[in-house]
Amino acid sequence: MNISEDADERPPPLRLLAREPFALLARMYRAFGRLGPFGPEDGPPVLVIPGFLATDRTTLGLQRALGEAGFRASGTETGINAGARPDTLDRLAKRIEAFGKGRRVTLIGWSLGGIFAREVAKLRPDLVDKVITMGTPISGDPRANNAWRLYELVAGHKVDNPPIETRIADKPPVPTLAIWSRRDGIVAPAAARGKDGERDAELELDCSHMGFATSGAVFPKIVAAAKRFAA
Repeated sequence: MNISEDADERPPPLRLLAREPFALLARMYRAFGRLGPFGPEDGPPVLVIPGFLATDRTTLGLQRALGEAGFRASGTETGINAGARPDTLDRLAKRIEAFGKGRRVTLIGWSLGGIFAREVAKLRPDLVDKVITMGTPISGDPRANNAWRLYELVAGHKVDNPPIETRIADKPPVPTLAIWSRRDGIVAPAAARGKDGERDAELELDCSHMGFATSGAVFPKIVAAAKRFAA
């Protein structure tokens, strides 16, 4: 393993972590406005699952961008993501089923939301068409990030012992795309990128961790990736 590969597997440096709050606060205006769904009713259904301590409002800009591109996009309507709970996957599956109305749904999960997307796709592949993760730790050490201590404090359980059955590195039985960034200040690049066999495809973007869900400059790239992946 070379030095750059080794660095990719470690939590991002503090200089990148320090930029993350500014990336979020500078774009909070995108959280205002009506909630979804967005886009044509007959568009391909997409649910955006928020990251840790985020809500549907945090990802509202991305939902709108997907709707404008022809998808039928919405959030999960499950409130703040405060970590895994025993009923997390069951609640999410019910929301997917209701939103899809008989159609399989593409899940776009940001950070922790991507873990939930992958796990619910393993549990109910009949409801899920594809899974796209953004800055989600799908590989390696579950502590290869700068959020695990806060997660354990808020969620009330160890990051490697959640109250739901998880096989994080196991690929769901549906097509999966892992989007990652070397400027991510929260999750190690290698963890978000995954390895062959842990996902079907990967895509590197140049953005912060918060930028996946909040940056207007990044939305077109995510939308384009979703369209290519849906083809």
